[in-house]
This record gives sequence, C-alpha cells and structure tokens, in this order.
Amino acid sequence: MALDDRETASGTIPRAKAVVIGLYGVPGSGKSTLLRDLKHKLGETQFTFYEGSEVIASLVPGGLSEFQQAPPEEKARWRQLAIQTIGIQTVNTGRAAIVTGHFMFWSEGDDVGQPVHTQGDLDTYSHIVYINTPPETVAVWRRLDNSRQQPPASVEHLRKWTQTEKAELRRLCRANGILFASLSDTKGTLDDIAAMLLDLREHTEKLNLAHARHRLDDFLNTCRRRGELHTALVLDADKTLAAEDTGALFWEVVAKSNARGGGFAAEDCSKSLQTLFGSPLGYTYTGFRQAMLLYEEHTGPDEFIAICEEVASSVTLHPEMLSLLRHAGGHSHVVVVVLTCGLRCVWEVVLAKAGLSGAVKVIGGGRISDGFVMTADVKGALVARMRVAHSLYVWAVGDGPLDLPMLGEAHQAIVVVGEERSRSKTMDKKLRDAIVTGGLRAHQVLLPGDTPTRLDRDKLPQMRLEDGEFLSAIARQRDSGHRILHAEGNNEVKLLTTATRDSRLLGPDLRKAHQRVGWYLVVRFLTDVVGLEAYHIPHVQGNTVSGHRIRHEKRTTIVALMRGGEPMAFGVSDALPSAMFLHAKQPDDVASHHVKGQWTVVLVDSVVNSGKSVVEFLQRIRSFDETIHIVVVAGVVQARSVLVDGILGRVLHQDKGLSLVALRLSENKFTGQGATDTGNRLFNSTQLD
Repeated sequence: MALDDRETASGTIPRAKAVVIGLYGVPGSGKSTLLRDLKHKLGETQFTFYEGSEVIASLVPGGLSEFQQAPPEEKARWRQLAIQTIGIQTVNTGRAAIVTGHFMFWSEGDDVGQPVHTQGDLDTYSHIVYINTPPETVAVWRRLDNSRQQPPASVEHLRKWTQTEKAELRRLCRANGILFASLSDTKGTLDDIAAMLLDLREHTEKLNLAHARHRLDDFLNTCRRRGELHTALVLDADKTLAAEDTGALFWEVVAKSNARGGGFAAEDCSKSLQTLFGSPLGYTYTGFRQAMLLYEEHTGPDEFIAICEEVASSVTLHPEMLSLLRHAGGHSHVVVVVLTCGLRCVWEVVLAKAGLSGAVKVIGGGRISDGFVMTADVKGALVARMRVAHSLYVWAVGDGPLDLPMLGEAHQAIVVVGEERSRSKTMDKKLRDAIVTGGLRAHQVLLPGDTPTRLDRDKLPQMRLEDGEFLSAIARQRDSGHRILHAEGNNEVKLLTTATRDSRLLGPDLRKAHQRVGWYLVVRFLTDVVGLEAYHIPHVQGNTVSGHRIRHEKRTTIVALMRGGEPMAFGVSDALPSAMFLHAKQPDDVASHHVKGQWTVVLVDSVVNSGKSVVEFLQRIRSFDETIHIVVVAGVVQARSVLVDGILGRVLHQDKGLSLVALRLSENKFTGQGATDTGNRLFNSTQLD
C-alpha cells in the first residue's frame, strides 16, 4: 500500500508500508500447503515467500528447538525480530512478501487462547489473509499430518478458535490500517487467490484513481463519437436517486441467507459496513478497499450478482429524479453519470428497470474485478476531470459528506435533503464548513417536498427539480470550444491599448495603464471562463442583498510573471481581492502549496511572444495538478504562437483545462529591446539592453 500519511476529504490515510501479506489460520488449516502452491503459481519475480517458523529458526542460535525451549518473553523478542527482518528484506528487494504466521495457540480445555502476535506484526503487515478452512476439514488434516505433532482438537474447539482469531484479527487490522481478507475453500480456486494477491500487491491509491479516470474517459470518448458534448449531470446514488441505502439492504439479504444456511451471524452481517466505517479506517481509500474485501469474503461472483438483483428489486427511484434523468438523458449533448461509493451492480439493475440503462452511466465498484473503489476524493477528481480535461459544464447532485468534494468541483451543486430520520447526521456541520470556509455555493432540493430544510435558506437556497428554468439550464447547449478569447475591435480596447502603446508613457503611468488592462480582462472575460458565484452583502439601505464575485475567488492563485507581468497582475488582483498573489521569475518559483487545493491558476504576463516561457510555467503547474483550471491573461499575444503548430497553440489544443485571455492578438513578430521592451518601459530601465 504505497500511501502517504496525510489528511484527505474522506479521512486519514495510513502511513506507507511495504507490501507484506500474512497468511493466517489455525494450525492445520493448510497455510504451508497454500504457500507452496502460491510460490509455484506466482513465481518469485514479484513475491518472496516465507515460512514464519523457518525465519525464526534461521535467527535463533540453536534453531527452532532452542526457540521452543525459550521463555515467553524471549519467544516474543525472536518473533518480533523475524517479522522486522522480513519487512526490511521486502523494502530492499522491492518484492511483496507472503508470510505464514500464527496469531494464537489454544489447547482444548483452556478457557482462552495464548496470543503470539507482536506489535512488530501490526507495524509490518500491510495485509492479512485468513485461511478460513472449515473446522471439520482442519480436524481431519491434523489427524493425518504425521510431519508435525499436532495435539488433538475437536471440531467445536477448532470452530471457536477460528471465529475468535478472525474477530480479533479483524479488529486489530482496522485499528492499524491493515487490510483483512478471509478465504474459504468453497469460495475461490488457486487462480482466484493468486489474482487477489496480485491485486493486493499492485493496488495503490494512485492506481485506484487512474483506473477510475480511465473508466470515465472511455465512457466520455465513446459518447463523443456520437456527437459533441456540452454538459454533464453527475449524481450520487444511495439516498440521492432513491431513499434507500442499498449497502444496508445488501447485508440484510446476506444475513437472511446466512441465517438459513448457518453461516455468519445475521447481526454481524447487518452491521458490517457500519462497523467498518466507524473504525479508524473510516471513509478512506483503505476503508473502501476493506469494504470491497468484505463483499468478496461473504459472496462468490454469482451469489453477489443475485443479491444485487434482489436488492435492486426493492429500490424505488424518487419520481423527481426519474423525470430529471429522463429529461437529461434525452439530449445528445448531455451525459448523465452516477458516481457511487456503493455497489455499481445494484444501481445498474435499478436504472435498467427504469429503462435508463442506455441513458445513464454508473461508475463504481464492489468487487476486485472492478479495478477500483469509489471514494469521496475520487468523486471530486472525476468531476474536476469532466470540467477541466473534458471541458464539460458540470451539475453535481448529492446528499452526504462523501459528496462534498464533487459538489465543490462542479459548476453547479445541488444537495438532496431526505427525510430527517434517515439522512446523514454529520452533513449539516460539514456542509456549513464547506460553504463558509470552502466557498461552496449550492442549492437544496427536498425529497419528499415536506422534508425539513438543511441549514437556512440564505446559506442553502431551495429549488425544485421540476422547475422549468432549471430543466432548461440542464438542456442548454454551451459553446465548449473557443478557449482563446480576446477583445480586439471593441471600442474600450482602443482606449486601453492607446495608453499601453504611447511611447511617452513610462514608469508609474504605464504601470497604471497595464493595471487597468488586467482589471478589464477579468471583468470582461474571466466572468465567463471561470464563472460567477453569488454571496450576501449588506445593502446601503440596511437590508441584505446578493452580490457576485468570480467563482471560488479564495481558491484562485494569481501568478505574476516577472517582471513585465506584475502591473497587469495587480489589476487582476484588484478584481480578485481574495485570491492568492505570487511573484514568479521562473517556473520553480511556483511550489505545490501554491496549487494544491486551488480551483484556478491565473498566469499573467504583459506580452506573450513565442509562448515558450508560458508553456514552461504550465508544465510546472501541471506537474502538481492535472485538472486545475489555468487561465493565461496577457495584454498582447503574438497570433502565430496560438496557431495549432505554435508552441502555445499545441498546448492549448491538448490541454482542455487551459484558456487564454488577451487584450489583443498581434501579427507583429517584433521583440522589443532597450527602449522598446515593455518591461524596460514599465520600470524606467529603457537605457538597458
């Protein structure tokens, strides 16, 4: 799990660990046999295989017999050294480790077992896979195993031992950021187990996001082959499209099935997700991966699909949502996408029942074969990708805290407010924080209509999905191209340009002229490129009215390309007073913290000739964030540079998250020097060459 120890929108991600996978199970469950089979199946290019007892024997002077005679505290020290040694070797080799281990020993007749795991195990293991062999089989294998002196154990004792180990391991894994999987000989062949271990080895949060983006890109590119796209309607599923929580319904069905078949306790099943997400794992990437492993543990592929179909049969879409999906899906330039942290399979069946399978795309997971899990951060990243990389105008609709990142990345956000008894209890505070400190601007929709509102109507204005104005806005065709905007030909441009071209104006007067140009370009163009948001202001007559500002002004970074871009950047700053301001002589002056968490970066220069220096800044910013919206603001841009074969033009063609705003495009290829150089004129250094 190549993860960083940091805070995300969905929680805390555990510190990075090398991939060390523990194979656990009661003695006689087949760990050693499985290890040998996996070694033959997987080979030793990507994995290293360890028998835990053999590693201990190699470390203890006198071998395993000496270890067995040692006092308990001495044994614990050797066990800890053994797993730490494996961890170090795993880091050095770059291969994943698969290790057989013991969690406890438990003689029949004793009230409790004797734990033999150490803190070193919890610090080293990234995953633990439990061999859940039926106790009847273990009892037989123990009797037939002549190579080891296994004490006799009844089936009931082995069952109790297995259940106790699994419950305690599950708890410890969640508390220590370790993924836990349980295998049964009735669910999965050696090929299935090998595939799962390969996935555990390779899957990271970065790869998870890449797979989700690939799924989205494939869908949007397929849609584009059928026609131009302008708008995306993106929705959460559970408690947004319908009142039901399909995850809870899934486990209710599993519980009923287990009650009939004598499997896992119904109570444990019904609380599976609630207990998981209430653990230290929370709603992180690791937490959702653990949820996926729970589905794998309790259901085989065919059983999983059957339960999803049963759950879908009890789900009823909100009538307002059904009408909205049909309306949006009826327009070829609008794509409708459901991003769900729940089960993709369930919602595909629900939408198919409603006749919407061809109009709505569901992106989500639930099984290893899906390749990724949906998290709050992934939702936000996918909406940002639609908005920036695919140049779509995005409406986002969700109901809970996990939807806040995608609501914040959309052009328009709608919060669904369900019945008070079943809606998220933590949403009010997190939503208020997103509005007050995060700059979120959203409307609320009450489903059903007599539901009490969230917050107050000033912070979260109310709307109805049936409103004709809203439906028209969804269906409106938008010009998704033309990301090169200039004002040449307008009368106001003639006035502004005159001051910048007058050779008599130098120093402070010329800087003021450039500052006016910067302010004008924001007011004239950035209002369309980035958009506006409403906020409350006190009116001179004493009441409160709506004012407007550039969308996510507080999450905007203005970069003045020094030195010529500074005066114009000050004008941009006048129009965006809450934006971050940065002086940059070279691309390295832009650091990750200037970009991270921001909505827009505005690069400002007075004159763009070939565009080479601007492109270097763009590459620097993109190294930190692939989806952030970048706007280049300039007074004069050489027309040749923005042609398809121009330096800046090639980047504009490839990077759909980039826009160019200029006062005018010039066919003049002249590059000023000395008295004709703009920077020299701005700062009274015309005598310098």
